[in-house]
Amino acid sequence: MTPASVFPLEGGCDCGAVRYRMESAPLFVHCCHCRWCQRETGSAFALNAMIESERVTEMGVAPEIVDTPSASGRGQKVARCPRCRIAVWSHYAGAGNFVKFVRVGTLDQPDHLPPDIHIFTMSKQPWVMIPPGAKAVPEYYKRDECWPAESIARGDALRARIRAQENGARPR
Repeated sequence: MTPASVFPLEGGCDCGAVRYRMESAPLFVHCCHCRWCQRETGSAFALNAMIESERVTEMGVAPEIVDTPSASGRGQKVARCPRCRIAVWSHYAGAGNFVKFVRVGTLDQPDHLPPDIHIFTMSKQPWVMIPPGAKAVPEYYKRDECWPAESIARGDALRARIRAQENGARPR
């Protein structure tokens, strides 16, 4: 995990219209090598810092939310700058707007958030070399086996909030 002393970290899009500040360390940083992420980013992987939305302060122009298909079939909402179209974060269906998957490459200092884990390595590009000793799994992982204790506690609190919203939204 990244030391708390580097936070807050700021980032934004290429043109500078969308700016944000991560107020604390993320829950976990994924380097995803799945084919969906490759297609969506036009690169070999996506590097996302998973963080509670309320721990991200939005500054400048509000990003445009674009509904995008996903491998799960549930889709994701990608936040893009309305001017330069750079994707700054995503919201996945399971956690909705409660969690932002911040695109690490949009940080002003992305080197502070290396991946905690490489996922879906079974579909990684053959020329991508994962560093020796790096945590990597062929598909996905079990949160309780990989996340640090503090992130698990924060994740449990998030799950409770998500369940409460889902229960309140159901018709009676």
